[in-house]
Amino acid sequence: MAAVSSASDTGDPRGRHPPERRLLILGGPQSGKTSTANTVLGDEVFDSGTETTHSNVGQTEIYGRRVTVVDTPPWAIPSDPDDNAEADNNNDAGAESDSPPQPPPSLDSEGPCMGAILCPPGPHAILLVVSVTQPFTDTQRRAAEEQLGALGGGTWRYSMVVFTGVDKLPKGVFIEEHIANTGEALQWLVERCGSRYHAFDNTRKETEDNTQVPELMEKVEEMITDNQGWYFEVNELILLEEEQARRALEEERMRMEEHARQREQMIGGPPRELRLLLLGWKGVGKSSVGNSILGRRYFESGQETELCLRRQALVSGRRVTIVDTPGWDWFSVRRTPKRIRQESQRGAALLRPGPHTLLLVLPVVSSLTARKRRTLLAHIETLFGDSACLHTMVLFSCGDWLGRTPIEEHILRGGRELQRLLEFCGNYYHVLDSKTPGKDRSVSVLLDKIEEMIRENGDKAFLPIQTEWLSEESSYSSDNTEPEDDCRGCQLQ
Repeated sequence: MAAVSSASDTGDPRGRHPPERRLLILGGPQSGKTSTANTVLGDEVFDSGTETTHSNVGQTEIYGRRVTVVDTPPWAIPSDPDDNAEADNNNDAGAESDSPPQPPPSLDSEGPCMGAILCPPGPHAILLVVSVTQPFTDTQRRAAEEQLGALGGGTWRYSMVVFTGVDKLPKGVFIEEHIANTGEALQWLVERCGSRYHAFDNTRKETEDNTQVPELMEKVEEMITDNQGWYFEVNELILLEEEQARRALEEERMRMEEHARQREQMIGGPPRELRLLLLGWKGVGKSSVGNSILGRRYFESGQETELCLRRQALVSGRRVTIVDTPGWDWFSVRRTPKRIRQESQRGAALLRPGPHTLLLVLPVVSSLTARKRRTLLAHIETLFGDSACLHTMVLFSCGDWLGRTPIEEHILRGGRELQRLLEFCGNYYHVLDSKTPGKDRSVSVLLDKIEEMIRENGDKAFLPIQTEWLSEESSYSSDNTEPEDDCRGCQLQ
């Protein structure tokens, strides 16, 4: 954060005109944020009937002073495991929640930095809009803290809480009493803003005796005086990161639209089948990954897999067949028992006419040494041949351990050995949270990547079964893996 004196922001150097004031408005879903912006501007400049997905700018004059107002998309409410569990229980019991449903953040939504750069050189005041009609829990508090944190350090000294919907308060209850009775989360927010707050009744904006906006601007002036005339300026590095994130979102949106178009073209045809073989050393979470992809507990996790097991389910419009295999030794191929090596090959044979993808499961919490990398590649090439690299994808398990760290950053930190492993796999990789089967949205993205790999491989869409893999096929395999018909009608073969 860089704070800059407003001396350069006075407009006329002789002081004939008051300096401009710039307000950045932030808030959660259904907080009345856009209506507040319209109230300040004195007109319906922004559409308050739809969700704001991009930052918008409006200007007006108040007592001869130009005021710039920037409305921003609502901040995302972070998921709370306790809230999710409670919601599931309420749904099971048929109960309705008192809190309004929070819509998922739009793929096109921008962060607060984009709004800050729309009022250059920076906002004098950051207005955090909170509706008195919605409970302000610790989850909302964390959302507000993350939103200001995205702008950089020093934002709280420029922040003020604006309460909306005060006309809905019980008769005789003032905003101070509401703050005291709502709980520690709201009290924390007000205190963090230096006990600066203002109450808005957006239904009164057309009345002649409406003094809400002048009173708000007086409080803004007091805050500017306390800050010695300085305003908030976003760090250029943060702006660069915001722009990169925006471009990534746009690319993701275009990719999803393309996949949606391709899916529409296939409506009415036979289900697409994807045949996947789970591989890796012992204890990496292959069974849990299989359960996450299929959306149910098909494989027994938490214990060592002895025999190959094949399971199938309909996932995101595709028929997905997965074979779980016993784990290898991480030290060398020779230390992996011959029976386990044969079982890996028999697992591939259960995916006739051959697996589309070999999913090499690798926990994000484990470090990859040169020996481990060489051992993994030696297993793949020894068991499945030199062309196996065309059909291999690294699947990072335990993705929840990454937190907010992007997988690309984890790969860079992982060192040269991890990068060499990904190069062997044609840089095909994906990260999966295997703790919540059926609830991980990234499963659909994983299947999209697998289909992309299949298209890239052209006439070598899958790894053909070799004769030696079929020897003594029934000796070690599970009773639940009877051979099924070849999928000669599958569009992805």
